[in-house]
Amino acid sequence: MRKSKLFTNARVVAPNLNFDGNAEILVIGDVIAEIGESIEAPQDAEIIDCDGNCIMPGLIDMRVSIGEPGAEHRETLKSAGRAAVAGGITTMLIQPDTEHPIDDAAMVDFIIRRGRDASLAKVLSAGALTKGLRGEDMAELGLMSEAGAVLFSNGQNPIKDTKVMQRLMSYSCAYDTLVSTRPQDPWLAGSGNMAQGELAARMGLSGISANAEVIFANRDIVLAQATGCKLLLDMISSARTIPIIEDAKADGLDVYASVNVHNLCLNENDVEDYRTFAKLNPPLRSEDDRVELINALKDGIIDVIVSGHDPRPPEEKRLPFDEASFGSSALEVLLSASLSLYHNGHIDLIDLVKTMTLNPAMILGLDSGKIAKGAPADLIVVDLGYPLRFDASELYSKGKNAAFDEKLLQGKVLQTYVDGEKVYDIEAGHI
Repeated sequence: MRKSKLFTNARVVAPNLNFDGNAEILVIGDVIAEIGESIEAPQDAEIIDCDGNCIMPGLIDMRVSIGEPGAEHRETLKSAGRAAVAGGITTMLIQPDTEHPIDDAAMVDFIIRRGRDASLAKVLSAGALTKGLRGEDMAELGLMSEAGAVLFSNGQNPIKDTKVMQRLMSYSCAYDTLVSTRPQDPWLAGSGNMAQGELAARMGLSGISANAEVIFANRDIVLAQATGCKLLLDMISSARTIPIIEDAKADGLDVYASVNVHNLCLNENDVEDYRTFAKLNPPLRSEDDRVELINALKDGIIDVIVSGHDPRPPEEKRLPFDEASFGSSALEVLLSASLSLYHNGHIDLIDLVKTMTLNPAMILGLDSGKIAKGAPADLIVVDLGYPLRFDASELYSKGKNAAFDEKLLQGKVLQTYVDGEKVYDIEAGHI
């Protein structure tokens, strides 16, 4: 039996309670036993003085790509788990676009079991919508759902055939499962390397039009309305997509939206000097787009912030811009970068934390993501004012490429607890 823990002298941020203030938290075993102003500690309890720092629920990252199985040089569940808990992420959802796609029940079972054995963070698995992620033949959604897949996605590969997408959405309703799509028309996006616009033209690079996102977002929402499917529009990047999502929510559709932390905190100017670390898909867009995405997040039109973690080895990034791969390591920077929105006055802390804890938990049907009696003791202690120059070379992730490399940030995870067990401490590293 794990020793009881009493967290004292803490600013507790609990979106599920709509509470941001001083409180104490008692953890017994692997669950939260009590939250209160002053709690009498059990005789054997370990007293953890938070020194006025924040306690919040561990983050839930709904968009994590790794290499295992098949491309372990990119990222393994073990290395991703170490990076995750160092960044305050206690649950990560693995995308199906592994080297061997997660497109059957055996692969879902492998990811869940391997995650349980190798990762310090909890691991959830997505399932592929189509076999081999080819966008043609339906994968075994029912069997994967029974094996534990919590949503279905085709990764970065768009499903071009609208009839196939409609069939997939209809079938998903039988299992009451969530379908996640990356809205991007492949014909319009073509071989683009960055956001279409004046900067791309000046740099001589082919652009990815915002129309590519708008058209497929429209398509998928229309199909969701026709089928009754639960839909997540994943990693939207354009301001023009926001009204479409807002209208869908107003019409009562079961539609959610996520945004990549990069698109909230960076813009297309970060690609200047042909900086391949900032070559991302969806691409970084204009400052106007970035501001509108922040406003949509604040207004609740966008529900979730994700890391979009997609590590790439040096041989894929240290190339001419048009030859380099898309992707960035981001597990360890998700919280620190997101906190810039709070520090800059764009959004209240409790609302920001909600987008990375309570909202993803509610969408996925998890018991975590909250501070409540009986909830899993997935907790992080955060120093909001910790000054940080982000250094990609020091990442726990195998991918040392990060769009936020050398950026000045404020806020750092001091301790991470998963099911009441400390798995990371800034002083001692991984426990």
